[in-house]
Amino acid sequence: MENKVPIVSVVSSFSGLTMPVIGMGTASYPPVDAGTLKSAIVEAIRAGYRHFDTAFIYGSEQPLGAAIAEALNIGLIKSRNELFITSKLWCTYAEPDLVIPAIKMSLENLQLEYLDLYLIHWPLKFSKEVSRLPVPKEEVSVIDIKSVWSAMEECQLLGLTKAIGVSNFSSRKLEEILSFAKIPPAVNQVEMNPLWQQKELNEYCKAKGIHVSAHSPLGSKGTLWGDNRIFDCHALKEIAEAKGKTIAQICLRWVYQQGASVIAKSFNKKRMEENLEIFDWSLSVEELEKIRGLPQCKFNSIGTFIEPSAELEAQL
Repeated sequence: MENKVPIVSVVSSFSGLTMPVIGMGTASYPPVDAGTLKSAIVEAIRAGYRHFDTAFIYGSEQPLGAAIAEALNIGLIKSRNELFITSKLWCTYAEPDLVIPAIKMSLENLQLEYLDLYLIHWPLKFSKEVSRLPVPKEEVSVIDIKSVWSAMEECQLLGLTKAIGVSNFSSRKLEEILSFAKIPPAVNQVEMNPLWQQKELNEYCKAKGIHVSAHSPLGSKGTLWGDNRIFDCHALKEIAEAKGKTIAQICLRWVYQQGASVIAKSFNKKRMEENLEIFDWSLSVEELEKIRGLPQCKFNSIGTFIEPSAELEAQL
């Protein structure tokens, strides 16, 4: 099918790189088996998705790679170049000498020669492999961002990825990177939705030429850290009913109208298609104002993943 998803230019990258503004997330909680995930990704390619977001810690790199190979084999796409693939450096490998081995491991999992975008997953380092959540605070520290970012730049210079960026970074941590970066971050992927709007961070990133990509646009319903607040929100229900749209479509369209791209996860064919149907209509000024006034509450608190530590939180 003709792909009608808008694209956005990715700066601080090889010239001409563009990214579809809606991508399919491949993280699942609870985890699904590799075959189910591969089939869902093939179906997403058939539906028109061209941007796929994965990470080493998701365990979805291999199924994504298998799905890409199948899509090529059956002619859904003519070339790998039609796809935009994002993966992430996990906290266990947030050491300068481990970054290049980590991206090569991801590329091997994906059966690819390069990524389009490689992100530092969290501004954290784990001293060893994670065996449980939350991660014990004695195993967690803030990364040496200068040396790790230098290794990320090397990944781009070697052609292992076309662009580099970060995930779950505050404006404070971005300011630190920008103070020494030879290649600035192209993207900051963060939680962003109508109930956690990230207004200040979004404005900061726009001013610095860093594109914001929104994960958890629906509040991570069904996970350990998410809940139903978005789907139970009366104001969002009213807007959705008035426009004849789903609450999910309202949230995705809201993100898009903030100038951000969005990572949406669904393995359901109907919802996959609905998630792409957000570009031929818009939220009115009045509807945007109504959403702007909603109470704000973060879903993906870092405390979900690591034991609380005031010292660490202060550094982030």
